[in-house]
Amino acid sequence: MEISRKPTVERYAVVTGANKGIGLEIARQLAHHEGITVILTARDKKSGMEATESLIKTNIVLHQLDVRDPASVKSLAEFLQTQFGRLDILVNNAAAGGVIVDFKALKALNVDLADWNSGKETYLREGVIQRWNYKKAVECLDTNYYGCIRVTQLLIPLLKLSTSGARIVNVSSIAGELKRIPCEQMQNKLGDINNLTEEKLDEILQAFLHDLKQDKFEASVWSSIFSPIYSVSKAAINAYTRFLAKRYPEMCINCVHPGYVKTDLTWHIGTMTAEEGAKGPVILALLPNEGPSGCYFNQMEMAKF
Repeated sequence: MEISRKPTVERYAVVTGANKGIGLEIARQLAHHEGITVILTARDKKSGMEATESLIKTNIVLHQLDVRDPASVKSLAEFLQTQFGRLDILVNNAAAGGVIVDFKALKALNVDLADWNSGKETYLREGVIQRWNYKKAVECLDTNYYGCIRVTQLLIPLLKLSTSGARIVNVSSIAGELKRIPCEQMQNKLGDINNLTEEKLDEILQAFLHDLKQDKFEASVWSSIFSPIYSVSKAAINAYTRFLAKRYPEMCINCVHPGYVKTDLTWHIGTMTAEEGAKGPVILALLPNEGPSGCYFNQMEMAKF
């Protein structure tokens, strides 16, 4: 006698910045789960096509997406609405580093990876990184934080239509942990989830950009790591994750540090493979309905913001 099996519910998952690195691996791992169609998005359509072909999966769909371009985000939302009528999983992975690095000089330093998030002035002295660049800062914040908001806000209506329980995963970084920001007042502002709003968070980020543009940037106020710009963008993502989870309690919304992965973003000097780094985001994308929400994970373990 055949065993009656409950049919798998079809789910649709969007992964941003998925043409390479962790994003590509997240798309690959999600696509291996029965019943999940992955919409692989990439800013450059050609690289997106190459990534899609490398996966050799029939349930991978490519769509161009530039998270910095509102028209591009709108195009994705309209495509999802027309093609699938809903969305079940959103993984906000697209990111920019916010710093220009002389890779050869960096490699010559023989950086102790245990001390990666310290010694910023050493990197400056040795000519490894440029002084903080305003243009790169705008690009970083507009990609990592504002880009995430653009995508999430337009896709929320489709996530609300999920029949299996919507999941939002924001790929963050250990660099965004509050303890990495030495100014206690700034820690308190970013950690005050009961009073923090998108408007207040925007004020903090604009103050950061103002200080940088006016050459009044004090690293001791904002961050003590290799790239304060990247750190602030990820601290903002962590805060956004928390109040988004409060706003939509019916969804599981979390952020995750994938680990120090060998990708273009880390100049391929990380300690983990993309396959290892994708595990945390994928687990959060597939959480059961009673799973945690509004939390920060360091790889696969819940951690403090």
